[in-house]
Amino acid sequence: MTSPQPPDLPINAVLPALRDALASHNQLILVAPPGAGKSTGVPPALLGAGWLGQQKIMMLEPRRLATRAVASRIAQLAGEPVGGLAGYRMRMERRTSERTRIEVVTEGMLTRSLQGDPALEGVGCVIFDEYHERNLQADLGLALVLDIQQHLRPELRIVLMSATLDTAGLGALLPAAAVVRAEGRSWPVETRYLERSPAGEPLPRLVTGAVLRALASEAGDLLVFLPGTGEIRRVHGALEQALAGQRVRVLPLYGDLSQDEQDRALRPDPGGCRRVVLATNIAETSLTIEGISVVVDSGFERRPRFDPRSGMSRLDTLRISQGSAEQRRGRAGRLGPGSCLRLWTEAEQRRLAPQAPAEIREADLAPLALELACWGSDAAALRWLDPPPAAGLGQARELLQRLGALDAGDRITSHGREMARLGTHPRLAHMLLLGRQAGLAGTAAAIAALLGERALLREAPGRRDADLRSRLMLLQSGAGADLDRNALRAVRRSREFYLRQLRADDGGIDADAAGRLLALAYPDRIARWRGAGGGRYQLSGGRGAFFGEAQALSASEFLVVADLDDADREARIFLAAPLTGGEIAALAGGRIRAVESVAWDARKRAVLSRRQRWLDALLLADEPLPSPDRGQVRAALLAGIRELGLAALPWQRESQVLRARIALAGQLEPEQGWPAVSDADLLAGLEDWLAPWLDGMSRASHLARLDLAAALRGLLQWEQQRQLDGLLPTHVTVPSGSRIAIDYLDEEPSLAVRLQEVFGLTDTPRIGNGRLPLLMKLLSPARRPVQLTRDLASFWAGTYHEVRRELKGRYPRHYWPEDPRQAEATRGVRPR
Repeated sequence: MTSPQPPDLPINAVLPALRDALASHNQLILVAPPGAGKSTGVPPALLGAGWLGQQKIMMLEPRRLATRAVASRIAQLAGEPVGGLAGYRMRMERRTSERTRIEVVTEGMLTRSLQGDPALEGVGCVIFDEYHERNLQADLGLALVLDIQQHLRPELRIVLMSATLDTAGLGALLPAAAVVRAEGRSWPVETRYLERSPAGEPLPRLVTGAVLRALASEAGDLLVFLPGTGEIRRVHGALEQALAGQRVRVLPLYGDLSQDEQDRALRPDPGGCRRVVLATNIAETSLTIEGISVVVDSGFERRPRFDPRSGMSRLDTLRISQGSAEQRRGRAGRLGPGSCLRLWTEAEQRRLAPQAPAEIREADLAPLALELACWGSDAAALRWLDPPPAAGLGQARELLQRLGALDAGDRITSHGREMARLGTHPRLAHMLLLGRQAGLAGTAAAIAALLGERALLREAPGRRDADLRSRLMLLQSGAGADLDRNALRAVRRSREFYLRQLRADDGGIDADAAGRLLALAYPDRIARWRGAGGGRYQLSGGRGAFFGEAQALSASEFLVVADLDDADREARIFLAAPLTGGEIAALAGGRIRAVESVAWDARKRAVLSRRQRWLDALLLADEPLPSPDRGQVRAALLAGIRELGLAALPWQRESQVLRARIALAGQLEPEQGWPAVSDADLLAGLEDWLAPWLDGMSRASHLARLDLAAALRGLLQWEQQRQLDGLLPTHVTVPSGSRIAIDYLDEEPSLAVRLQEVFGLTDTPRIGNGRLPLLMKLLSPARRPVQLTRDLASFWAGTYHEVRRELKGRYPRHYWPEDPRQAEATRGVRPR
């Protein structure tokens, strides 16, 4: 079999050196600029190599469109149909035969081949094309092929090709690899920037204006880079309207288009009309779009990013790197001189990152973790240009254990192997397998297809229906004004593929089963209505989520969420389905925890006794506990009192005085072991002195019933209670016969008594076994203070006479003797 004869391309100059290097090296790095012809020139050049024999060459491409285009071009050069000498293989599509020697595959197909044939028998060379894009599957594929080469097949050749490779990093990974560099042959491209930053201007309007200006000032066809299909649709509509009646065709180019639609974008218009090709970054590499001489670059791309903290992925619109900008610019100089309009300023260009980060650093690693488990190797045992982050890999393994793909030791289970065989995300694979088991294979396949392909509806902002059941019914009926026919074909094709993978009959679509099937795939995204504000939910993974638009679904108490954006504090729900409490119990019964709690609630100032059911971090049910344990209630109430402080207790005067007497006794007789009654001591010992008095109480308001003085007396032994009354009595009986309370709450113990009632008392009353004189607060008949003294005898001998004169004038009917020490005490006026 003869090799295809390559056209005159720059790569031809280095093909002899490349063949020689591979004759003596089993690893090679080829650096060749865009347009050099490496994708179509290198594989055919290796077919006659002695080390290859009759084995195949497998070449990986990062995108489906490039996979098909490269295989078709190699076949065309060989004068054969696709599937002869050169063919391709990708998910849901294969064009190969027994004669195929060059097999162009999407990157994920290599992993599938390796899991089925770990020695990769029959393949003599694996080529990683456009490796600089650093897709997750390419990094995984390289790690696995290097493992094969090291342990099973040292003769297997590995070739890495790109225009902008990190040769320093690859040199460390592949120190023995040969390096071949090819010169490019591109035409000059004039690069223009905006004079001022377009920040704040809507991207579709900015791009539409730039395209119209380029059509008026430039010759040739235009290639316009946009971040995603939504922007492509909006720019397409605006240009169609603006160019109506002109000989200009506006053509989209993205992966979900049919092959005919992609081919129309790749080839010159047969009628000679100018073309404006609106593309995602699918057109950055590997493809030559004939006739392009002008590139209009928006400077943005859509990139998935995974957050291990929340366990969620989001699709972010981000600035491209300088490397991507150069790749896009090079599209204008493939076939002749061209121009590139970058819709940003030169200052912004200098701030772009040199290269986009490797996907393995930002991606959801659950698929990679499943493949590694099937391979039987830990990530640390393989060689990586960038090893998978430990946090993301750990979270991926936790998910796989929850899905039953890994056992407790992170080893693959039989269910996990079945999941890997399906070749889709582990979440969807788990749902597909259990859906088949439940007799719902048709519905499960429909859900997997809807989640894996582009949205069925062209929905305007503010009109997005987030109910997955609506999409299932649309898929079934195929009718709808906003239905995207290309997307409908892709989803139906994907659904049929899953049914073939499952080897299951199509039992139709049951939209009512959407929630319970979706919960199999997303057990961490079961949500319950939060009850505050419409459309806000709590996810079982712990995060909050909400609907950004009014939705009928927001009336559902429980949901399972399939698609959400994790960019803000609360995630925004894009796609979900309703669940019932019974369905949750049936699906996740083993993960539901029943919890009885008796705890102090600070907001309600009460002990709440609840019986709750939890699904991970999601509260499913909460009801009162009918007969809580009295000890637990008491302990919770004590915790509440500690939180509120001693001021929460009913400190009436009796209890305050008793506390002061106990404290004073401790000062007077520290050796007698009187209890400490400071705030800190009382709070620390609540269980000892207060707890026995709390039966039947559960709220702060109940404490008003507390006999606090009795509780404090419980701190004292019986003998101490008797001693306290003798040491620090509560009252003193004065000569008038009145029993006057001692004020222990003053700065010092004091006795407030009318002067007339202590006539005949020669000395100051004392407490503390005579050690502490009381502060006498002597009062007028109207109970107004007239004198303070600690020495009553001195008062009688001196100051009393001045006080007598004043009081005698003010209260003439009262008895004011000249010698109070010999006088009779009285409570009222002078006796008749």
